[in-house]
Amino acid sequence: MEFKYLERIHELMDVIEKDETKSMEECVDLLTTCILNKHSIYTFGASHAGILSEELYYRAGGLMLFNPIFGREIMLDTSPITLTSKMERCVGYGTNLAQSKVNFKKDDVLIVHSVSGRNPVAIEIAAEAKKLGTKVIAITNLSYSKSVTSRHPSKKKLYEFADIILDNHGDVGDACVKIDGLEQKVSPTSTVIGAMMLNSIVAAVAQKLVDSGMKKPPIFYSANLDGGDALNQKLYEEYKESIHYQF
Repeated sequence: MEFKYLERIHELMDVIEKDETKSMEECVDLLTTCILNKHSIYTFGASHAGILSEELYYRAGGLMLFNPIFGREIMLDTSPITLTSKMERCVGYGTNLAQSKVNFKKDDVLIVHSVSGRNPVAIEIAAEAKKLGTKVIAITNLSYSKSVTSRHPSKKKLYEFADIILDNHGDVGDACVKIDGLEQKVSPTSTVIGAMMLNSIVAAVAQKLVDSGMKKPPIFYSANLDGGDALNQKLYEEYKESIHYQF
């Protein structure tokens, strides 16, 4: 049996290593500086794009300083589920979300994930962050984004607000496997590739923090290991000025 999806993921990983290493290194430097200077890091994505925010949030072996921006109307437990599509296209919703849930400051960092980069919610959150001096990392698919029109009145797309762009190099439409006799491709790649890039960046940031002399970087211990809760609480107390979720 042939698993075409695995083949495509391997291809994309090779492309990422070849074409996105420089941008990933820039992300490592930016995030490390942000942490050392005690600024804040935020993450955002709507609907399935938000899975990457969840991947980074409260995760054993992950950075404690990722503050997710969650909008109730664009979470995948919303009913009817089609409301998530309507809300990510709703002009003004992203601005309201940013202004009501986040206190962006100069030299903070925002990581925004939107595969097409065309919908207002991600564009507005990135624009609001940029306006206030926060650095923006955009995870997107450049070829996809450039093939579609913006749904925002500005006519701009997410990547146009980014200080650093991480291109996932996926197929237009995200799904990647062609099925004989079926028009629609199946099996999207953005979540796997996005998580791979971000976790690679997290590992490099952790190493760089240790190399800088930080003995206990803000990395979550597993809550399922003995002593993990106590160690996490201790780290929280040390870094709580940059942690904006309830702990």
